[in-house]
Amino acid sequence: MSVQDLSFILLLILAALYLPLLFTLIRRHAGQEIAALLLSGYVLIGSLLDVAEGLWRGGQLYIASGQVANDFQTYGALALAFLLTLTVVSFTRRNQRIWLGIGIFWILGFIAILLNIFRFGQVVWTNGNLSLTFDQLLPTWAILGWLVFMLGSVINVRSAFARSRQPLLRNRLNYWTPVFVLIALNDLLIFIGFPLPGNPLRLAAAMLGAFIIVTHDPPDLVEVERRVMTYIITTIVIVGFYVAGFSASQTVFKALPNYNPLLVGAGIALLLSFIFTPLLSLVRRWVNLWLNIREFHPSRTLHAYSEQISNILDMQKLANVAVGLIIEAMDISRGFLFLVDSELTSDAQKTYRLRAVRNQGERQIKIITLTSDHPVVKQLTQEARPLLQYDLDLLPAFRSVSSAEREWFNHLEAEVYLPIFSKREWIGMLALGAKISGNRYSEDDLVTLAALANQTAVALDNARLVENLVQLNTELRQAYRALDKANRDLEHLDQTKSDFISIASHELRTPLTTIIGYTEMLIEDHTLPPQVHSMLNAISKGTRRLHEIMDSMFDIAQIDTRSLQVHVTPVDTANLIKEVSDGLEKSFQERKQTLMINIPPLPLAKADPNLLKKLFQHLLTNAIKFTPNDGQITVSARALPTHSAELPHGGVEIVVSDTGVGVDPASQDIIFSKFYQPGELSKHSTSKTRFKGSGAGLGLALSKGIVEAHGGRIWVESKGYDEVNFPGSRFHVVLPVSNSENGGESKIGTEVKAQLG
Repeated sequence: MSVQDLSFILLLILAALYLPLLFTLIRRHAGQEIAALLLSGYVLIGSLLDVAEGLWRGGQLYIASGQVANDFQTYGALALAFLLTLTVVSFTRRNQRIWLGIGIFWILGFIAILLNIFRFGQVVWTNGNLSLTFDQLLPTWAILGWLVFMLGSVINVRSAFARSRQPLLRNRLNYWTPVFVLIALNDLLIFIGFPLPGNPLRLAAAMLGAFIIVTHDPPDLVEVERRVMTYIITTIVIVGFYVAGFSASQTVFKALPNYNPLLVGAGIALLLSFIFTPLLSLVRRWVNLWLNIREFHPSRTLHAYSEQISNILDMQKLANVAVGLIIEAMDISRGFLFLVDSELTSDAQKTYRLRAVRNQGERQIKIITLTSDHPVVKQLTQEARPLLQYDLDLLPAFRSVSSAEREWFNHLEAEVYLPIFSKREWIGMLALGAKISGNRYSEDDLVTLAALANQTAVALDNARLVENLVQLNTELRQAYRALDKANRDLEHLDQTKSDFISIASHELRTPLTTIIGYTEMLIEDHTLPPQVHSMLNAISKGTRRLHEIMDSMFDIAQIDTRSLQVHVTPVDTANLIKEVSDGLEKSFQERKQTLMINIPPLPLAKADPNLLKKLFQHLLTNAIKFTPNDGQITVSARALPTHSAELPHGGVEIVVSDTGVGVDPASQDIIFSKFYQPGELSKHSTSKTRFKGSGAGLGLALSKGIVEAHGGRIWVESKGYDEVNFPGSRFHVVLPVSNSENGGESKIGTEVKAQLG
């Protein structure tokens, strides 16, 4: 198999691969690489037809001594290449008018080619003296088309290079430079009449073009150049040193009788092995300096970075120090630290909220929210590796990113995004711009940056905790201030209510006394008709009820102002409770309730008897109201020994229990508040006996005030509020006992066991 046969087979394979590659790039919308597509198509088709010509016709295209052979394959290749140009340009919006104009021009040339092929005429133009034939026009047309296409491709690629701000894309576009050089050399050799068999340079250009198209991230040309130059310079220095050393040894030691060239060469090689490592480092530093490559020491950077951020707890300071250290160490143009807050939505989908840590006065970056199925989130969380802006722009995996989200990322002008994880949770992200030198991020750079991101995780986690604590403290202070203001407002409202009660009770007592007095006088007048007496009795009953309420309000006002007068005397609580119960016997009978009094002999209480009567009257009335018909109310008591500073001489505990609706545990403290109404206000009633009739809401408040004025304590126990099962309630009253005279024992009251109802 000849070289031409092998070249032709390879070109057929490349041509077969070209179409899917074309559609792949079109799907990626890689408009900035349009020149690459055009050039690769031109290279493949032109090479294929040129080799076909050598196989099938044995002809050559050459320019020598003014003679140009007609080469329909080459002309067709140029025409087909431009048709391919129009196809690809249709997928872009850039320079459409220019390409359209060139297309019309090229189509005219293609028509001329067809006319030449079918021999419809040989003379294109003549004035009688001069003539222009197809043999003269077509080669000129082909060369002109070749020039236009080559220059257009070079200009297009270089303009795309100038527009791009991504080193990775610029590196990829740089690969087209050797493609242009190889094509130009191959075609120039054809034009001057020295073609290479099988066009190997064009074949190499086609293979390199295909490699660029199918490779998303080709090797860094700067790094390749650095390695090649280092290798070449080091090799030249070593060879030169070896040759110089060997030549010098022959001159100096050749006259010696025991001279052995092999031993001398081994000695020089041994010497070179000692100086190879420092020589390589020296050459590498020279090459880096020449190519403007800054040396980077990952271990030193990691150590310094870890030391400086480990104890930072302020989020803003952490962002400044962390990003500043990375920018300084790697010579980066810009950088940002983002906090990532995750939360679950109503549909159980996890979302991530990215917010930048910025200094005061700096331009704020808009917060963006990404879902867990977002391609960027998948790349950063599932892959757990850096994301390049180059990948975000070109890879099909990120095609679903919306235009608004792309604009947000482009606005950052970053080149690499590094996730920060803590306990496998995504908590932050570093966004770093391009290097100032214009070089791309190497694999070593990305590995080092990933390690720096891991170092940042602990400090960021601690700073987030401190930030949350500071925010919580701020919210608590605000809540305390709001609560303090609310307390002051409540105190003001409570004082206003107390003032109203005091004023109302004082202002109403006098007219009520007058009404009661005159009503009693009219009732004693027996000359009035019976109907009038009935009305007067109703008026008297209502005014006395109103007078009781006013008395309660007056007592509440005195309790609030701590001016309640307590006339302390030894009181037999058993007889006092029996006396109050006898006064309520009619109410027990009306509700068909049973009152059980079981009080053993108790020490005399140290109390005001009038106030105690009000206390137990309110407690028993309350029990009557909230106990259903046929219910039972029990009054029991026991003596309390001296056991605290509150009861230096002991005390008595009286318990009023019932089988009523009970008290909600959440309301067992608030029921002793003024004007508290359990249940619905529609059930409010002035009746003393109606079931669940709440009344004015002063009874329990007054009871608590009376007990506390005596230095005692009152509370309620109940399993809860239930209008079906009636769990009942137990009101406990603790009162101090009267101290004994001359150190003797306290006096004991009578025992009372009774049943009413």
